[in-house]
Amino acid sequence: MDAFASTIWSILALHPERVLVATGQVGKEPYICVWDSYTVQTISVLKDVHTHGIACLAFDLDGQRLVSVGLDSKNAVCVWDWKRGKMLSMAPGHTDRIFDISWDLYQPNKLVSCGVKHIKFWSLCGNALTPKRGVFGKTGDLQTILCLACARDELTYSGALNGDIYVWKGINLIRTIQGAHTAGIFSMNACEEGFATGGRDGCIRLWDLTFKPITVIDLRETDQGYKGLSVRSVCWRGDHILVGTQDSEIFEIVVHERKKPFLIMQGHCEGELWALAIHPTKPLAVTGSDDRSVRIWSLVDHALIARCNMEEPIRCAAVNVDGIHLALGMKDGSFTVLRVRDMTEVVHIKDRKEAIHELKYSPDGTYLAVGCNDSSVDIYGVSQRYKKMGECVGSLSFITHLDWSSDSRYLQTNDGNGKRLFYRMPGGKEVTNKDETKGVHWASWTCVSGLEVNGIWPKYSDINDINSVDGNYIGQVLVTADDYGIVKLFRYPCLRKGAKFRKYIGHSAHVTNVRWSHDHQWVISIGGADHAVFQWRFIPERKLKDALHIAPQESLADSNSDESDSDLSDVPELDSEIEQETQLTYRRQVYKEDLPQLKEQYKEKQKSGTSKRRERAPGNSIRLHFVHGYRGYDCRSNLFYTQIGEIVYHVAAVGVIYNRQQNTQRFYLGHDDDILCLAIHPVKDYVATGQVGRDPSIHIWDTETIKPLSILKGYHQYGVCAVDFSADGKRLASVGIDENHTVVLWDWKKGEKLSIARGSKDKIFVVKMNPYVPDKLITAGIKHMKFWRRAGGGLVGRKGYIGTLGKNETMMCAVYGWTEEMAFSGTSTGDVCIWRDIFLVKTVKAHDGPVFSMHALEKGFVTGGKDGVVALWDDSFERCLKTYAIKRAALAPGSKGLLLEDNPSIRAISLGHGHILVGTKNGEILEVDKSGPITLLVQGHMEGEVWGLATHPYLPICATVSDDKTLRIWDLSPSHCMLAVRKLKKGGRCCCFSPDGKALAVGLCDGSFLMANADTLEDLVSFHHRKDIISDIRFSPGSGKYLAVASHDSFVDIYNVMSSKRVGICKGATSYITHIDWDIRGKLLQVNTGAKEQLFFEAPRGKRQTIPRMEVEKIGWASWTSVLGLCCEGIWPVIGEVTDITASCLTHDKMVLATGDDLGFVKLFRYPAKGKFAKFKRYVAHSTQVTNVRWTCDDSMLVTLGGADMSLMVWTNEMEGSREKRPCDSEESDTGSEEDGGYDSDVTRENEISYTIRALSTNIRPMFGIKPHLQQKEPSIDERQGIVRPPVSRAPPQPEKLQTNNVGKKKRPIEDLMLELVFGYRGRDCRNNVHYLNDGDDIIYHTASIGILHNVATGTQSFYQEHNDDILCLTVNQHPKFINIVATGQVGDSADMSPTAPSVHVWDAVNKQTLAILRCYHSKGVCSVSFSATGKLLLSVGLDPEHTVTIWRWQEGAKIASKAGHNQRIFVAEFRPDSDSQFVSVGVKHVKFWTLAGRALLSKKGLLSTLEDARMQTMLAVAFGANNLTFTGTISGDVCVWKDHILCRVVARAHNGPVFAMYTTLRDGLIVTGGKERPSKEGGAVKLWDQELRRCRAFRLETGQVTDCVRSVCRGRGKILVGTRNAEIIEVGEKNAACNILVNGHVDGPIWGLATHPSRDFFLSAAEDGTVRLWDIADKKMLNKVNLGHAARTVCYSPEGDMVAIGMKNGEFIILLVSSLKIWGKKRDRRCAIHDIRFSPDCRFLAVGSSENSVDFYDLSLGPTLNRTSYCKDIPSFVIQMDFSADSRYLQVSTGCYKRHVYEVPSGRHLTDQAAIDRITWATWTSILGSEVMGIWSRHAEKADVNCACVSHSGISLVTGDDFGMVKLFDFPCPEKFAKHKRFLGHSPHVTNIRFTSGDRHVISAGGDDCSLFVWKCVHTPH
Repeated sequence: MDAFASTIWSILALHPERVLVATGQVGKEPYICVWDSYTVQTISVLKDVHTHGIACLAFDLDGQRLVSVGLDSKNAVCVWDWKRGKMLSMAPGHTDRIFDISWDLYQPNKLVSCGVKHIKFWSLCGNALTPKRGVFGKTGDLQTILCLACARDELTYSGALNGDIYVWKGINLIRTIQGAHTAGIFSMNACEEGFATGGRDGCIRLWDLTFKPITVIDLRETDQGYKGLSVRSVCWRGDHILVGTQDSEIFEIVVHERKKPFLIMQGHCEGELWALAIHPTKPLAVTGSDDRSVRIWSLVDHALIARCNMEEPIRCAAVNVDGIHLALGMKDGSFTVLRVRDMTEVVHIKDRKEAIHELKYSPDGTYLAVGCNDSSVDIYGVSQRYKKMGECVGSLSFITHLDWSSDSRYLQTNDGNGKRLFYRMPGGKEVTNKDETKGVHWASWTCVSGLEVNGIWPKYSDINDINSVDGNYIGQVLVTADDYGIVKLFRYPCLRKGAKFRKYIGHSAHVTNVRWSHDHQWVISIGGADHAVFQWRFIPERKLKDALHIAPQESLADSNSDESDSDLSDVPELDSEIEQETQLTYRRQVYKEDLPQLKEQYKEKQKSGTSKRRERAPGNSIRLHFVHGYRGYDCRSNLFYTQIGEIVYHVAAVGVIYNRQQNTQRFYLGHDDDILCLAIHPVKDYVATGQVGRDPSIHIWDTETIKPLSILKGYHQYGVCAVDFSADGKRLASVGIDENHTVVLWDWKKGEKLSIARGSKDKIFVVKMNPYVPDKLITAGIKHMKFWRRAGGGLVGRKGYIGTLGKNETMMCAVYGWTEEMAFSGTSTGDVCIWRDIFLVKTVKAHDGPVFSMHALEKGFVTGGKDGVVALWDDSFERCLKTYAIKRAALAPGSKGLLLEDNPSIRAISLGHGHILVGTKNGEILEVDKSGPITLLVQGHMEGEVWGLATHPYLPICATVSDDKTLRIWDLSPSHCMLAVRKLKKGGRCCCFSPDGKALAVGLCDGSFLMANADTLEDLVSFHHRKDIISDIRFSPGSGKYLAVASHDSFVDIYNVMSSKRVGICKGATSYITHIDWDIRGKLLQVNTGAKEQLFFEAPRGKRQTIPRMEVEKIGWASWTSVLGLCCEGIWPVIGEVTDITASCLTHDKMVLATGDDLGFVKLFRYPAKGKFAKFKRYVAHSTQVTNVRWTCDDSMLVTLGGADMSLMVWTNEMEGSREKRPCDSEESDTGSEEDGGYDSDVTRENEISYTIRALSTNIRPMFGIKPHLQQKEPSIDERQGIVRPPVSRAPPQPEKLQTNNVGKKKRPIEDLMLELVFGYRGRDCRNNVHYLNDGDDIIYHTASIGILHNVATGTQSFYQEHNDDILCLTVNQHPKFINIVATGQVGDSADMSPTAPSVHVWDAVNKQTLAILRCYHSKGVCSVSFSATGKLLLSVGLDPEHTVTIWRWQEGAKIASKAGHNQRIFVAEFRPDSDSQFVSVGVKHVKFWTLAGRALLSKKGLLSTLEDARMQTMLAVAFGANNLTFTGTISGDVCVWKDHILCRVVARAHNGPVFAMYTTLRDGLIVTGGKERPSKEGGAVKLWDQELRRCRAFRLETGQVTDCVRSVCRGRGKILVGTRNAEIIEVGEKNAACNILVNGHVDGPIWGLATHPSRDFFLSAAEDGTVRLWDIADKKMLNKVNLGHAARTVCYSPEGDMVAIGMKNGEFIILLVSSLKIWGKKRDRRCAIHDIRFSPDCRFLAVGSSENSVDFYDLSLGPTLNRTSYCKDIPSFVIQMDFSADSRYLQVSTGCYKRHVYEVPSGRHLTDQAAIDRITWATWTSILGSEVMGIWSRHAEKADVNCACVSHSGISLVTGDDFGMVKLFDFPCPEKFAKHKRFLGHSPHVTNIRFTSGDRHVISAGGDDCSLFVWKCVHTPH
């Protein structure tokens, strides 16, 4: 594979319609392009999945889907819906390289891939790609497959590395066509006539459709052929064949003239391509490469004229001026001169050892200069037969470039150090005097260093990555080639570093050389590793205008700089406002998204400290009432009218809908950080807002209901700065503030990302969707105007082409005009640019200073700028129709509020309802009437933080002071306006009203403070005693005699207000002061400092006091704004180290403490908040830091300030009980209680269970020693003695290994096992998993990995067996359109999308068809599934640590949304029966109410606040009622009733124990609950309730258990179906309460004991649950069960079937009589578990094997006393299985150390003679050890074992059960290792025992983990 360095390689797939091509590339973030081969337009870009590169691509039959294989470590296989740019499915491909992949064109949804030593057959179902490995078997050798083609009838043909063709049927190799080629087959192509193959041997072979040979074409033998030709690609159509070779040639062969292939294309191959020379007079180019060939190309015909192979790799070339000689520099230090005419050699000279890198003839043709890598240049005389004339030796590094002067007297050189030196010719003396070379005119310019080419280097870099330069003096341009594959065009000369350029992409890696043709029409460039020669056409500038149709190159790659911005001389200064804005950073130290994680981390640390009960949350709550402020300082076009004339805009983290008639506001509070942009839907009143965040979200919400419709996230970083809806309102475009300013196009309703692209390195201010073509959009920003169109999953962008009309300016706004071609943009200099397509047509001067906003109208435009002017224009910007200046004089008489300054900078304009709406940088929103008057609607503080806040002592007003140097008074009563404002000389940080409300004190940032008249705001008095910020200022209570002033230089000054003198200074603080409070008497000051000190001082002198901590709260404080001390210890959060509480304020009734912190939360606590981490209510509206909070004088309102968001928010205080719930509440209460949620053993067990996947299961028995297949075979006695026996032995024949019972009949081997019955139901740790189907005729449930459909009437079962591991949950689709559709979720491994990953299967219960497999990212497993109301969506919950909740559109296999659910176990999540978007999840101390919005999941925790003493318990089940009622069952037996997400009542003790199951009947709304309780007269474990859970009727389950534990309930027609913890499924009649047990099973496993009746179809099982059960196969039911009171380990029938022996775990064994079930005898001689028990065939002895390494013999003929007669000696380990010989004289014992021993009966003597052992005939064989069963041990049994085996009664078949849960069928005996077998899946890990029934009719297998018994029907081979 020689082409690995190139970028697009061999990965090219042709669409079936033969126009579209898909190509994939190499690189860190590779993408796939699908493009049109006619128009060469990109149609779709697929990206963001593969890493490292793309290895293969293939379209499917109808061309809708594309499959790709990556070059990453897992060789990921990915299937795309390429038109939509959407990935459908992905899976790890193989551990090693994949070379080819193809769709099976004859079967839907099947693919085949092949590669290093493998071939895999894939099927696609849902989002799951499931592979099956091809089985090479005995037909062929396992080897590397290079190519493949699919044919009919499941046939696949593949070409192998050794030249054979392998033919596959299904997944099996059926034949090989040997020697099809003599070496590797690289290409195989299928067409209508058959197949063509091409190989390394240079042959093409054609085959017919059945792969019989038609003909061979050996390309080496043709006239174009050569030795070593190797075919890499072949394509056959009709009588033409296309062939691609390893040496970069493409041939076309016509079949009947096969000796004359036509060469279509060729190029260099192998090694690097460096040499390039241009003929001086003809349009010829010469190239030479490491492949030792020199080639001459015609630039006119684009064809190869001559080719000549040299002895050495060629590194450089030159043609003399007369065009006769061609000089070639070689890699070995020699150079050769050829005649151009016939390529004959003139001379060959070798004077140097290192490579010749550059040579040039002098312009007069007399000399040749040769530059070598050993840093010298030699000069040779041409006419003297190239005699050496001189040498230049000034350089210290290798020579890179040479140029001659026009008069041939000087030579300039460049070397590897970047030095430029001059030499006199021809002697080679160095010129050191600069002046001598000053006036020299150079004949050519190819040097990379020198004044004239300074501009080709970037400004700040000294890297040496430009390989070649060539100057075109006539066109005054310069072309360069660099290491990044880019060819650039500069002006020549370019003197200043970092000049502007145009760039051209095409080469993949480094471009090694570039030259102008002799007439300067073309540029030739050559690529080092891509071996390509590119020919570019040069279009001089004067012609560019006519050539506008040659559109600038579309580029997907984001260039380093398309036009670098070096010469900033010609770019105007950025406007100060824009400058400020580009420097804003929206990064946060801590994002809200990080909080849950941080909380967990800190909780871990503090587990020890907090055992005290936490303080309860307060009863009061607050609701946002009004917000003063509008975000104008860094946002544009974020203000709109809705259709009913309300105004929508944003500030902080709040979307505001303002009604100007009523002067009220409504709020969207879904965001949790700054909103940066806002757009309105073109048709409906929907708004899109984008916010700041680590993974920032865009919310689309309805302005009427204020509910989110969709939330988009996952593709931006740090924040979203621009959004725009498409004209039809279906799509949304957004731009992020990450490095690349990513542009994303969304289908917002579905929440899907459609396309994504990198926008620009610099900030983008605006994105606009084309109103006429939904696939087009523009982005505008800093020196950026780009026109985009969608291509599948990518966007293709083209820069606006400015031409000579203007400079590349910064665009601040953009709109589309009246056709799809026209666009307009506003620049930072005040111009409006008019664009047609991508070309700038003209510019119009519109404003002084930047144009910040523009808006398109029906007949024109409106613009607004920094100059404070609104201008109306006609529809072509020809004339300005009208302007409005925003001035105070123009304010309408009735306007409330005050305009701060004239001509404020305008940031947003919108028209509607006869008005122009204007938003300003100063945070004002104004309405301009068309006739001129202006109304002020909203205002807030300007840029800078707001800290100072004071509420008036008796009026509903407040004062604020900010860094924007204003002091403002606000009315909090209905008018909500700014009453007064005054400018200050400095910014302020605090303010305070005097107790009488007449004076207002203000502390400023420079250390001064002033007192002003509170009404007029005029100065009364001011002081300046400090240098640092005044941080708090307070009047003493009462008469307000003193004023305390706190500053950042850690003092508090006390002034006497009357005398205006400083009377005291409080010293002693070690850090700046943050808060001060007076006591009621005005004598004591409480002070907080930045070092978290709480200090006390006495007024007026300021003497420091120490007060014990306990006394502080007893003192009456006039106000409390302190954040320290015992009374408010609880307000500090768990994550107190990363966040600070900035402010607090206590209500006047001392009940509620409000706090603000620097994460933007406002919280309410109950006061005093003692003890750590008090509970609270929390509100989000501010974005970053809440700087101050204050209650009004009557506690009716809370006023809060947001520092950087500059907003003033007014909240109303709602007392307990008085509040009605609003949907817009942003309240979150923190009630995550630390108390436990209750305890129950069953719940704990379900919560803590760890699910092992089969592939990782380990042995169930504690075995030790060496596994049988790894043991060395012991030589027999004969071998030891060296005796060679004759082959025909005269000894009697060996006896049968096994006594066979049906000797008379012909023995028929068993060829297959079919699952017929399963006894078992997984109720112990799963729930809601039994359902009715088909109107109650059938029930569906699961056990192990099997879904079971069970007919109620007949008991027959059918099975769904596609799961490859245990099923944990099951649900049935209730929608009539999806009848009988079931979803089941299974256990899995890590979530890597491989076949062992957890998955959900959706299947049809009747025909068992799999409809979809959804591989999911729930690592460990899926524990709950639920269908939505329409049946189209499926919800799944994982067992991963986050307990992820995922929503699927299951028919498409598409994941819609996913989110972490809870940090503890979620038990159930269910959709509301009437909804596709709402569902509820319940779990450990958890109930959450979820909404699906687009692709986002929003959740609300259940609120307990309204009910006293309600605590969050562990919730186990959920059901639903009408009117948004939800019922959840708890661990204590209560049922909670929720309205929306608020607890409204509790049904106490609905059951006595945990409520495990609830079911909502859809047709009548009745609810069934099932719980855990003891049966009693009035109670029952199942209850039927009315719709509101007020009345109920109880049902008792007549199971005879001490407690009934119900795990699943379901209600059908008049019947209730119940699944219990005891593995029973019971049907209860509603009328008569009669119970009918449908299914029985063992309760706890493993089931160790298994015995089949000697003659009837019965069998016994014995398990850990202490029962022995008798089952009837024919009647499909349990006949009887015996409770033993102890765990049973083994069971056995006597040979006649009249007695049963049972061995127990405690060492006891019992013998029962079958007829009466009476105990015949029992005995306990051992203390440890009995592992096996056996009757001898003659019924005389009972052998009992135990884990005490012993086997005891009992003589039954002595009666029921059961005295031990003897026992076996020296057993090396515990006993596993025992078998008697047919004559009852021997016993074989298999033991826990993988050794099998044989003992005599009854003596117990160990038999060691192998020959004697080989002659024994056994009555039964259940041993897993012995040479006869060596073949049952598999290769993969490192950690796991074969647990059990049983040989059929016919003696020729053997079944085994192992730790992987597999049942395997072998032939017996099977002495060869790794014998062939069939495997049957279904059990969970650990099959513990297995037996044939009489007559070999069935096999019974017993499960360890699944407590289930499987009955398999034996299928015998026909006679």
